[in-house]
Amino acid sequence: METLRSRFVSAFIAFLLILVVLWVGLPLMLPVLLFAGWLGVREYVGMVRGADIDVRRKALLLFSVLIIVASYPNLPEVPWIGGSWREVVLTAALFYLLILEVVRPGERPLERIVYSGFGLLYVPWLLGYFLQLRATPNLEDGFGYLLLPLMAAFATDVGGFFFGKLFGRRKLAPEVSPAKTVEGAMGGLVFSFVMVFLVGRVLEGFLFNLNVYDALLYSLMVSSAAQLGDLAESIIKRSLGAKDSGQFLPGHGGILDRLDSLLFAVPISYFFVTIVAGR
Repeated sequence: METLRSRFVSAFIAFLLILVVLWVGLPLMLPVLLFAGWLGVREYVGMVRGADIDVRRKALLLFSVLIIVASYPNLPEVPWIGGSWREVVLTAALFYLLILEVVRPGERPLERIVYSGFGLLYVPWLLGYFLQLRATPNLEDGFGYLLLPLMAAFATDVGGFFFGKLFGRRKLAPEVSPAKTVEGAMGGLVFSFVMVFLVGRVLEGFLFNLNVYDALLYSLMVSSAAQLGDLAESIIKRSLGAKDSGQFLPGHGGILDRLDSLLFAVPISYFFVTIVAGR
């Protein structure tokens, strides 16, 4: 009961803080995401080094900050090539990691490059989509667009938990996450659809008009992405022999344990809004 109480209190406080940050918008989101990215990279480095794998810690922290800053919307295009600064920073980071191994080679250089590069893609690159979605299609409507995948991911977790407890029989990915079931995954999809449709009705006119088919497609994409993000982090932790990514929130593990589903759900939501909904 004490563990459940601490989980509820920390989750409720975190939810209220997230709502405030999203409502205020980009000026507050940027430092929050920089802090989250810094913590997430530190947790990733800790898990990797705990498995006796070396990574370029200082380079990861530096380029994580630069990638998130470069994800800030409405930055001017790169003058000599066009495109986004995100791509420029990521490319520079990969070149820098290669140059470091040439100048200061050590044992298992390719392993160090691969794990360092993956850390940049997994944490700061995906976190950058939070900023991108908050400004889509504009700063006023972006609050609702970013709130929707958070609600969908939350509904997926709740639906998956209760449906799995009540009806779970067949394992979804026993080698990766033994507790997850096919029935729980389907329950998460169903509850996500209900949540998305209801939120779409409440915020109709503020969000794009979500009919039943839009809500179904959106829920299928985002809920599946959220569950895939959860499983992806489970693969990482299992591969590195870690139980939790860290101890950021009482009873909840590390910050990557809390962001795992959103790291996939928010980018997919951004693609849905910009491509499918045409915003």
